[in-house]
Amino acid sequence: MEFVFALHSHLPWVLHHGRWPHGSDWLTEAAVDTYLPLVEALERLEREGVAAPVTLGVTPILANQLAHPSFRSELDAFFAQRLEACDEAAATFGPGGEEPLARLAEFWKGRLTRLQRTFERLDRNIPAALRRWQEAGRLELMGSAATHGFLPLLARDESIRFQLLLGRSEHQRIFGRAARGCWLPECAYRAAGPWRPHPAAPDRGHRVGIEEHLRAAGLRWFFTDSHQARAGQSLSLYGDIDFPAGRVGAEAVASAVPVERLPYRAYLVSPRAGAAPVHALVRDPASTRQVWSRSEGYPGDGGYLEFHKIRFPGGLKFWRVTGRGVDLGGKEIYDVNVGRARAWRDGHHFAEALHHVGSQAAAEGGRVIAAPFDTELFGHWWFEGVDFLADTYRALAERPGIKPVTATHHLASLASSPAVHLADGSWGANGDYSMWLGPQTAWTWEVLWPLEEAFWRVAPAALDNPAAHPVLAQAARELLLAQSSDWQFIISTGAAADYAEERFTGHCRALSDLIAGLEPDRLADLTAARNRAAELHERDDPFPDPLPALAEALGR
Repeated sequence: MEFVFALHSHLPWVLHHGRWPHGSDWLTEAAVDTYLPLVEALERLEREGVAAPVTLGVTPILANQLAHPSFRSELDAFFAQRLEACDEAAATFGPGGEEPLARLAEFWKGRLTRLQRTFERLDRNIPAALRRWQEAGRLELMGSAATHGFLPLLARDESIRFQLLLGRSEHQRIFGRAARGCWLPECAYRAAGPWRPHPAAPDRGHRVGIEEHLRAAGLRWFFTDSHQARAGQSLSLYGDIDFPAGRVGAEAVASAVPVERLPYRAYLVSPRAGAAPVHALVRDPASTRQVWSRSEGYPGDGGYLEFHKIRFPGGLKFWRVTGRGVDLGGKEIYDVNVGRARAWRDGHHFAEALHHVGSQAAAEGGRVIAAPFDTELFGHWWFEGVDFLADTYRALAERPGIKPVTATHHLASLASSPAVHLADGSWGANGDYSMWLGPQTAWTWEVLWPLEEAFWRVAPAALDNPAAHPVLAQAARELLLAQSSDWQFIISTGAAADYAEERFTGHCRALSDLIAGLEPDRLADLTAARNRAAELHERDDPFPDPLPALAEALGR
């Protein structure tokens, strides 16, 4: 039985949009908590001779930020701030006799200093390090849509094509080779058929399924949630699951959910004669459920670091989860050694659970266990999660039966695959589109859909006019940034709705300004529009040259 451990890394464009609490600190925290520790863990596994063929997705908008000069200066500032906080905490706790807290301050200082050295050793370029790992055959990098747009709700096929084609070209520019697989943003899929998701949506009639756009972009596989393949219940990333707190026996983890289709196979999605195959790998609801929940399963163990209790000033964490239902005031002091031991225990438990799942699945004709997760779960939300991931690979190496492979490696070994017609849906709450199109967010689409129409109306003439290219390129960036699925998600959760609304409306205003400058009667004098585009480019400058992908999206 083969095992595909997939990690999906994504953050929206936050550079040049403030620092704290929702600006560049969002990005630098992810780098320090997750991306750099993950690189270190992979390096350790290599030294140990343990294979860890992770299938790792880095969205183009995240890769652009990690490779941006501004990120490097922001990360320098973040390290300086946190190291200063460590010194302040050590000075505060030491004289007062709070020795455990003082030791934790020294632990954080040592960890941050080591990660800072790792960043320097990587030539301050995380994407380049991942590229080298891929070239050495130690992991597979999968692509995604340019800014993680929610593809099924975009009104124009040109928009879907542009998201995927620019995502493809940016992935190749940054990582050196074309991706074979694609992370569909939010695992959101729409089958072929009539499209009218909301009364305010333009009537598009019959539209092709998302797999056709993937096929046209040269992408050959993606992940789907189990309920979309009728292979198990919806298991939302963004909502709690009905599962006992803490660890359970491996047999219970492997307990079967009644399904119509086995989730342990790769399926051909809506195949048609003569067309290149596009496969879907189905998320396994049995083996992933205990890793998935924020409040239950492994991350809820009382010995792990508490994410939500933070010391101010400084942003350091000194407390452990303690127990289910314990409020922040009752959290006890964290013990680094206990947290590390729990990660080792749970990594081995998870490996055992995979063996139980695999043996049951193989008896029914199963070939693969696919377990996709958000990368930021490991290290950021769950501090010990990177160690858990590495310990899982160590445990799998200790006994045969489950073979970790990349997604493309698994698909290359298949002589044939059964076909499937996927249902519309996502891995969001309720398994549908409601996190992105609901009562709180419908207004965003009522703004975005007319802007889509206007952009694609003016784009062909602007593309034919070289003087208009800087304006068109910036309009394309603002369209893509407005399409980020993050804004609707944040609004729906309510955690930082004001920020998401401000970001969304800001990109829409910028896009509207630039579209106005590209109207046919304005093309003769582009001075004002070019000035506005240059001003916006100072703030929003991902994707050095989006126009070739835009032309291809238009069929040029």
